Amino acid sequence: MAENEWLNKDFYKVLGISKDASDQEITKAYRKLARKYHPDLNKTKEAEEKFKDISEAYDVLNNKEERKKYDAIRQFAGGGARFAGGSGQGGFGGGASDFSDIFGSMFGGGAGGPGNVHFSTSGGGPSNLNDIFSMFGNAAGQGAGGYAGAGAPFGGMGGGSSTYREPPKPRRGEDRNSKITLTFRQAVKGATVSLKAGGRKFKTRIPAGVKTGQKIRLPGKGRTGIDGGANGDMYLHITVRDDPKFSMEGHDIVMPLPITIGQAVSGARVKARDFDGDEVTFKVPAGTSSGTEVRVGGKGVPGHDGDLVGRVEIRVPSKPTMAQKRDAKEFDKSAGEYVDEVAKERL
Repeated sequence: MAENEWLNKDFYKVLGISKDASDQEITKAYRKLARKYHPDLNKTKEAEEKFKDISEAYDVLNNKEERKKYDAIRQFAGGGARFAGGSGQGGFGGGASDFSDIFGSMFGGGAGGPGNVHFSTSGGGPSNLNDIFSMFGNAAGQGAGGYAGAGAPFGGMGGGSSTYREPPKPRRGEDRNSKITLTFRQAVKGATVSLKAGGRKFKTRIPAGVKTGQKIRLPGKGRTGIDGGANGDMYLHITVRDDPKFSMEGHDIVMPLPITIGQAVSGARVKARDFDGDEVTFKVPAGTSSGTEVRVGGKGVPGHDGDLVGRVEIRVPSKPTMAQKRDAKEFDKSAGEYVDEVAKERL
């Protein structure tokens, strides 16, 4: 039985508490150690053995009757008590407290009367600590030191019959959704913007080339995790304001490129201003029609392989002169079958 081993075990030391610790202090100490050494949380062999010792100590000290017996045995051992066998005339004695007085105060009377308690090793009397405790009913060691902790209240349950409860599992925080509107320049060039989440302000970098409808994930900027879990993420929904001249298609920056009839027919090198206001030159091939796209390489979204695209728009005078009208008719006559082909596309 476990009582045989109690003389050599200091349960108070195992839990790291004083001998006059309250029930609450015993429970608090057990919970703290259980979190550290439970085999489900700590896979080492040393932790497994340590947890068994912790559970045994808690099972005894958390039970008032068991604790009384344990304290009595420890006090008895500390007082220098001894067995005397044979005729039954020997006894327990010595020290500041007699064994019979200890058990008499605990259980309402001694085993051998008011004097020293005598135990005989023959004649049917109790001959060891197991027999001693059998005189008092339930044995002190039953249920003590079970692997899962028969009296373990971890997770907030008390009492001697509750079982160990797993600590709550970490849960990831919920994601947040937020919206932001950017100027076209911010979208093309990228920008550092200030945001606010959970009452805290922070800055983040918007990459170059974002577009309306796009979502940007900001890791860890969602709601706080629960029981040590990771924070959620923030998803930033993008809206980009239109620019009166430029637009984005993929990583290309697109702009209108107005040219004359003569430039379209004969071809030309046409100068224009790019998104940054720098002068660029588009090469318009002869025979270009409206809607044709011409490019200047490497002038698209920064950091990507996009181009600056000029989309040709053939312009004519809104109030042509008589000479211009005459020349236009002469041009159509000289075009011959081409005029008829264009007419067929309209039918």
